[in-house]
Amino acid sequence: MIKHHRVTTLKTLHSHVSCLAVNNNNLLYAASAYKVIVFDLSNHTHIDTFNDDPSSGSVKSIAFNDTKIFTAHQDSKIRVWQIAQPTRHHLVYTLPTFKERLYRSLVQKNYVHVRRHKKRLWIEHCDAVSGLVVNEDLMYSASWDKSFKIWNISENRCLESVKAHEDAVNAVVVSGNGTVYTASADGRIRVWERDDNLRKHILVRTLEKHRSSVNALALKDDGRVLFSGSSDRSIFVWEKKNNIADSVVFVEALCGHTSAILCLINVEDLLASGSSDRTVRIWQRGKDSGYRCVVVMEGHEKPVKSLAAVVLPAGGASSGVVSVCSGSLDGEIKIWEISKSSDLCNLR
Repeated sequence: MIKHHRVTTLKTLHSHVSCLAVNNNNLLYAASAYKVIVFDLSNHTHIDTFNDDPSSGSVKSIAFNDTKIFTAHQDSKIRVWQIAQPTRHHLVYTLPTFKERLYRSLVQKNYVHVRRHKKRLWIEHCDAVSGLVVNEDLMYSASWDKSFKIWNISENRCLESVKAHEDAVNAVVVSGNGTVYTASADGRIRVWERDDNLRKHILVRTLEKHRSSVNALALKDDGRVLFSGSSDRSIFVWEKKNNIADSVVFVEALCGHTSAILCLINVEDLLASGSSDRTVRIWQRGKDSGYRCVVVMEGHEKPVKSLAAVVLPAGGASSGVVSVCSGSLDGEIKIWEISKSSDLCNLR
């Protein structure tokens, strides 16, 4: 049996929350317009607010590695931050860096046409950066310019740019073995793998079943199960057979939301989904059946735009408890605790 309760509600500076992310130090990063607000999840206190540049536009995605924080922006740039003791954040550089742009600009073939009579360096996104994923020393950025790019974090440079879709790329996820999944407003999900001989990513499969824009993706920890959320109100479950990227097949549709799915997150054996219908749903797979909705969490007054989750430390009352954070266009972040009974099975 799943139990849940709302722990608290956090307020932001502006009228909406565009994205949430939790780092390894249990700090919650919440984007509200161009600002990023940091809360300590252990006591729900405000720690810091950073980014004073309104021209950067709204923050679309946040990612981390061991030492840096990466933010994706409406102005097509990725900003890289570090924490100065004790909790203050400062801007280190912007991707692509000025140094790399200057170096690439000397060679004409580094320019690509982005629209009629307009060129840009291939290392630059030319529309909002919608998603970021860090996988070891690589970072993947998705953009409304229909592409995704791969960055070497330690060298601060762009390694590759992939023309991925016919419309905006809304989400990107990467499995542990490097398989890349992109979701687009064109209604498709595409699966990519790196070809070491060609030294670039190649398309290995296109998943076409959603009837509208695909807005969100989530991966099971082992990389074998993919979840996709769409404006068609459905969540699709896909599974990789034989651990081969081009063997991804449709398994089932999860229905229950009454409006577009805007965000997904998988944590342990639970899938959380947020929707324009203002609810958060928690899903779990049965022992001998498909996924079922086990919790519906209500309370937001506007669409749920982003989710973050963390497993609370084992021991005492927190054993088997997952903390889910939901950010909404109503400007609020709600913190929920989901308690799982021991007899519930795990996802495959």
